[in-house]
Amino acid sequence: MDSANPSAPMFESHVGGLKKVHQGKVRDIYEVDARHLLIVTTDRLSAFDVVMSDPIPRKGEVLTQVSLFWFDRTRHIVPNHLSSLRLEDVVADPGERAALVGRSMVVKKLRALPLEAVVRGYLIGSGFKDYQRTGSVCGIELPAGLVMADRLPEPIFTPASKAPAGQHDENIDFDAIVALVGRDLAQEIRRVSLEIYRFAAEHARARGIIIADTKFEFGLDQEGRLTLIDEVLTPDSSRFWPAVSYRPGSSPPSFDKQFVRDYLESLDWDKRPPAPRLPPDVIARTSANYLEALRLLTG
Repeated sequence: MDSANPSAPMFESHVGGLKKVHQGKVRDIYEVDARHLLIVTTDRLSAFDVVMSDPIPRKGEVLTQVSLFWFDRTRHIVPNHLSSLRLEDVVADPGERAALVGRSMVVKKLRALPLEAVVRGYLIGSGFKDYQRTGSVCGIELPAGLVMADRLPEPIFTPASKAPAGQHDENIDFDAIVALVGRDLAQEIRRVSLEIYRFAAEHARARGIIIADTKFEFGLDQEGRLTLIDEVLTPDSSRFWPAVSYRPGSSPPSFDKQFVRDYLESLDWDKRPPAPRLPPDVIARTSANYLEALRLLTG
């Protein structure tokens, strides 16, 4: 990103004076001190687990602002990792700070749990494939005769294990979560995840968005309390469908990077790095999709 032009797309962040401790597919994480981290959400986009070489303008802002919206509105359900420190408290240089405004969070450093807490309200993706094979999803029996994108009778908790970098997360059953973190904590994660999903799905539906499924990440604070971390209920961590065009039986359009996936599927590409370049129209439509999700959800 051009520091002289903070509105330019950001492929990679640079923060002088802070140590970068992790670079994920989308986020750059810096150590502020022994108790705090700075998370910068870039405009990088990954598809099929490969980071594209072209950033999506304003994507990082959308993911950050949607997460902040939900963190604020789910405090009554579970605490989150946001700290009281402001960006100006941790980044002294005004030019560097300008590039980070709207796309960064100063958070508490917690012990992350080695799982993804997935909640499904609709039958799609790997859940639908499981159902076609077994009649169940992650060991949870479902009624016969459901079709792709059907609404489930009740939302279900279908966790996944955190895979090493470059590998796919694996769906696991509830007993595997118990083995990872213990029964009491596993039950609390399930209860909290389902409660957040139900709360958010009701809000989103009233604004024209169906949250088909989502994934949460949790950590433990110094007192061992369950805490919501990372991002929450964004177009990257969830499937958002426009309610107006939802029809069971086929995969609905979504407010995310589906334009990119569809374009890549049309190419003779083996889904391994290096990624192909993205045409300007695909970049523009994807950026508009993310911004529309932000507008609808948050007003």
